[in-house]
Amino acid sequence: MLKKNIQIPLLILILLTAMVAVSCSNSQASSDETKVSAENMNYTFEDSLGNEVVLKEKPRNVIALSGSYAETWLLAGGNIAGTTDDSISERNIKLSETTKIVGTIKEPNLEEILSLSPDFIILSSDIESHLELKETLTKANMPHAYFKVEQFEDYLKMLDICTDITGNKDLYEKNGLEVQNEIETVKSDIISSTSNPSVLFIRAFSGGAKAKDDDNFACRILDDLGTTNIASKHQSILEELSMEEIIEEDPDYIFVTTMGNTEKAIEAMKSGIEKNPAWSNLSAVKNGRYIVLPKELFHYKPNAKWGESYEYLAKIIYPEIFK
Repeated sequence: MLKKNIQIPLLILILLTAMVAVSCSNSQASSDETKVSAENMNYTFEDSLGNEVVLKEKPRNVIALSGSYAETWLLAGGNIAGTTDDSISERNIKLSETTKIVGTIKEPNLEEILSLSPDFIILSSDIESHLELKETLTKANMPHAYFKVEQFEDYLKMLDICTDITGNKDLYEKNGLEVQNEIETVKSDIISSTSNPSVLFIRAFSGGAKAKDDDNFACRILDDLGTTNIASKHQSILEELSMEEIIEEDPDYIFVTTMGNTEKAIEAMKSGIEKNPAWSNLSAVKNGRYIVLPKELFHYKPNAKWGESYEYLAKIIYPEIFK
C-alpha cells in the first residue's frame, strides 16, 4: 500500500517535468521566431524619384550620404555605418567610433562606400553626384533610396518610412508627430494677428549674397507665419538682389542665413550690398530688424528641431504674442 502511494506522486513529478520541458522548448521556438521576424522583412516604399524600393531584410549596415539624412536615420533609431563629412563638420552629430566617413556630400567616395558592403544606402535626389551612383548601386544589387526634404512635411514622410524600417514607431511619434504639434501650436497662436509683415530673406556666402523665395525651407516657414516675401513680387531681387526694388518695398524684416564660413559671409554682405548708402535707411535696418539667423535652425534642415525654427521666428515677428 505504501509502495502505491509513493508511485503516484512520482508519476505527477514526471508529468510536470515533461510539461516544463515542452514549455521551455516552445518558449525557445517562439524566441527564435521573433528573432527571425526581426531580421527578415518585406517592406516596399516609393522614393522621391518614384523608384520602388524593396527591403527583404532589416538593414544593419546603413550609409547616409548627407549629414541631414544620417541624423534622420539616427532619429528613427537606426545605426550609421558610414556617412559624409558634413555630419561632423556642419551638423556635429555624435557618431559611433566605428562609423566611417565616405567622402563629402558633393563628392561621395564610391570605393569607400562599396568597401563597407552596405545593405541600405540613403541618398539625396537634389545632388547630381548622388544621382550618378544610381546605376552602379542598382547593378551591385545594393538597396538604396533617394529622398528630397524641402519642408517639414517631407521630413515627416521620410521619418515615417525610416521608422517603418527600423521598427521604432515610438520615435516617429516623438521626433515627428510631437514636432508637428509644436508647429501647429505656433501657427494657431498667430491666427489672431492682423499684421502681415513683409520680409526679405537673404542667403549670404563668401562670394556674395542671394535673395531666396519658396525654394528655401526657411522662406516656407516665414510664409506659414503670415509674412510676405518681397522677392516673390520681383524677379530682379532673386536674380541680382536689386537694391532699387528693395528700397521700393522697404521690408519690415531682413533675415540672413550664412553658407560656408559665417564670418566671411557677413564680411561679404558688408563689402557688398551694405555699402549702398540707401541700405542704412531701410526700415528693417533702422529698427533693428536686420537679423542673422542661426545656421542649425535655418540653413541646415532642422529635422527634430523644426518646431524650434517656427517658434524662433514667431517670437521675432510677433513679440506681442510670444512674450
